[in-house]
Amino acid sequence: METPNSPFATAYLRFLQLTRIVQALPEGMEMDANESALLEAVVLRWHENQPMTVREAIAIAALGSPATLHKRITRLRDKEMLSTLNTPSDRRAKFLIPTQRTLDYFNKLGQSMQQAGNNQAG
Repeated sequence: METPNSPFATAYLRFLQLTRIVQALPEGMEMDANESALLEAVVLRWHENQPMTVREAIAIAALGSPATLHKRITRLRDKEMLSTLNTPSDRRAKFLIPTQRTLDYFNKLGQSMQQAGNNQAG
């Protein structure tokens, strides 16, 4: 069987292996690919200091219908991966905010990515 000869392909495949291990570790944090994609979109916007509202999240057509996305938000909240925040200026808008559990999860993914890079360099 042929192995990838590109160091980039090898590094990425190693990263995928490490990601799978990290994703399997925390109990109660199991997510399907669609939940992960939604969580990543929400956290990326939060990281860019532009938190996403529930309304904006359920409008991401590429990730599903509004009803499906609302169910995914509910599941992520039930798993304590997301919380909501209302601002005093607009009580109607609910912003999606990552929980500490989510930040820890992304920290572990980042460590895996760094480990994959270190393994590739060595």
